[in-house]
Amino acid sequence: MFKKPNCPVIALEEHYWDAELAKHFAGIEAGRPGPIADRLHDLGDLRLKEMDAANIDIQVLSHGAPSTQKLAAEVAAEVTRGVNDRLAAACARHPTRFAGFAALPTAVPAAAADELERCVTKLGFKGAMIHGMANGVFMDDKRFWPIYERAEKLDVPLYMHPGVPDPRVMEAYYNDYAKDFPMVVRAAWGYTVETATLGIRMVLSGVFDKYPKLKIILGHLGETLPFLVWRIDMALARPGQESVSFRDVFCNNFWITTSGNFSNPALLCCVQEMGVDRILFAVDYPFVANPPATDWMATAPLCDEDKAKILSGNAKRLLKM
Repeated sequence: MFKKPNCPVIALEEHYWDAELAKHFAGIEAGRPGPIADRLHDLGDLRLKEMDAANIDIQVLSHGAPSTQKLAAEVAAEVTRGVNDRLAAACARHPTRFAGFAALPTAVPAAAADELERCVTKLGFKGAMIHGMANGVFMDDKRFWPIYERAEKLDVPLYMHPGVPDPRVMEAYYNDYAKDFPMVVRAAWGYTVETATLGIRMVLSGVFDKYPKLKIILGHLGETLPFLVWRIDMALARPGQESVSFRDVFCNNFWITTSGNFSNPALLCCVQEMGVDRILFAVDYPFVANPPATDWMATAPLCDEDKAKILSGNAKRLLKM
C-alpha cells in the first residue's frame, strides 16, 4: 500500500473523453462501452474516488487520442474551443484536484497557436497535449512551427503523446499479428516507435535551434529514447552528416513521465541519462490503474528527496503549479 509522502502527488498523463467531440468520430476512436469508457467520461466522483484510493492529489487532464487532431480544417478551431472550454469548466468544479492540458486544432496551425495561448492565459491550462501525427503529417513539419513558437513564448510544455501508426506502417510491420495481438499496434510497441520517431525527427528538424527554450514532454519513460540516447548521439556524430548533438537537445529540452512504465531498471536508466529533475510522475489513467503506479513509487530505489521531485516537485516547476 502506497504510503502518503510528505509532498503532493501530481499525475501528468491522465485522460478523459469529451462526449461532444466523440460525435465527430466513429469506431474505436469514439470510444467503446465498458469500464474504461466509463472512467474516460467521468470527471467527478468515480475519478476522485480512485485518485483518493491511490493517494493522488492532482491529475493534469488531457483528452484521449486522437483528440482534436483529425478534425477537418473548416471545423477544427471551433470544435476544439468547445472541448477546451468544457475541460476548463470541469477543472473549475474541482480546482484543487484537476488541471488541464489543452487540445489543439492542428489542422489549422495558426489557430492552434492562438488556442494554446487562449487556454494558457485565459483558462489557466498548463500546456497542451499533441497526439501522434496530424492528418498523416509528422509534427516536426514546418507548417506546425507556429505552435512551437507560441509554446516557447508562453513558456509552457507540449506533451507529445502516441498516436496510431500510419496505415503504411501498419501494413508493413503489424498487420500479420494485429488481429491476434491488437496491442502490438498500440501500447506494446507501435505507440513507442511512432513517438520515439517523432522525438528524433523534432531534434533533426532544427526546431530547437529556432526555439531553443521549447519544452517537450514524452510519456512512458521517454519512449525508449533515454536507453538509446548514447547510440543515437554517437551515430549522428559520424562524418558526412550535418552537425547535431542529439544528447544535448534531448537532455535539455525534453522531460519524461512514468506513465504506464513502472520498471525500476528503466527508471534508473532514465535517472542516469537525464537526471532526476527531468522525470515526472504519471499513471496513464484510466488505461492503466492508479494503484500500481503509486505502489511502485513507494518502493522505487530512490531516496525520499528524489521521489518527492518525481511525484510533484518537478511538475510544480515545469508547469508552474
